[in-house]
Amino acid sequence: MVASGVTTAQPVAFAANGLEGRYATALYELAAEQQQLDAVLDQGAALARLIDESAPLRVVLADTRLDILVSRKAVLAALEAQGFSSIIRNFVGVIADNRRLPVLRRILAALEALAASRRGEVVAEVASAQPLSPEQRAQLQIRLAEAGYARVAIRERVDASLLGGFVVRVGAKLYDASLQTRLFRLHYAMKGAA
Repeated sequence: MVASGVTTAQPVAFAANGLEGRYATALYELAAEQQQLDAVLDQGAALARLIDESAPLRVVLADTRLDILVSRKAVLAALEAQGFSSIIRNFVGVIADNRRLPVLRRILAALEALAASRRGEVVAEVASAQPLSPEQRAQLQIRLAEAGYARVAIRERVDASLLGGFVVRVGAKLYDASLQTRLFRLHYAMKGAA
């Protein structure tokens, strides 16, 4: 995550709507109350990365056919082996007990968005075909500042299906500069000309 130190326009307020927002708000407030907010936010980001990088973990989280006790035990064992704190483990245990493991990744994204909103930042989700270089990241930061997003936290992920380029989502706005979309548009333009 990269954050700019420049301040400008009003930050987008985080709406704690929906299931993800309610769980994220509960974890955020619990961590703040126990004065462990920074540690919990760091571990929330680490858990999100672990989910993104571990196909077996994603399978366990997504499979609603698994017995709740089996999936809970498997996920908590993985978290303990990775050294996650008791707050995170207990939170994920509650998520499992409430049969919400399939949305755990989205809850963690909502937690990150909530934290960014409280810091006065906007979260820009960037999907690119290959990891961004430091130069590309800096250039993107400049372009986002020019678009009015001076205090922005960039959350990156790699999506090889884009073929090239990138897609940036800031709130409800989507900027698509991917090769996949360009080819898709060209395909339909050629169909229309035939």
